[in-house]
Amino acid sequence: MLQVGLKHTSTLVVTDDVTAVKIGSGDMAVLATPAMMALMENAAMLAVADELPEGCTTVGGHIASSHLKPSKVGDTVTATAEVVKVDGKKIEFKVSAYSGDVLIGEGSHLRFVVDRERFLSKLG
Repeated sequence: MLQVGLKHTSTLVVTDDVTAVKIGSGDMAVLATPAMMALMENAAMLAVADELPEGCTTVGGHIASSHLKPSKVGDTVTATAEVVKVDGKKIEFKVSAYSGDVLIGEGSHLRFVVDRERFLSKLG
């Protein structure tokens, strides 16, 4: 059952492939903001995945996050998402990311429950 308090933590080791210079969001070899936010989205998706009806998944609708500190190649970054509100098919999360015990980003994320087949049938 989807409910407030569901939580998941996802982990990423920073490699060259997720740096700002490689992704194109910056010109330094540090964790790219889009990669940090993708890790937050992954944590949110997984926080509720086991509670969804058969044939359903969630899709991201909005994410807002700070990116407070850089993380270098080799650092381990964790992102945690916790459900803070459920309103029908709309799920709101509090998200945060850490490099070790240092907070590197925090914010909010919105996901929607969708039927996989119906969602994909709308593509074009």
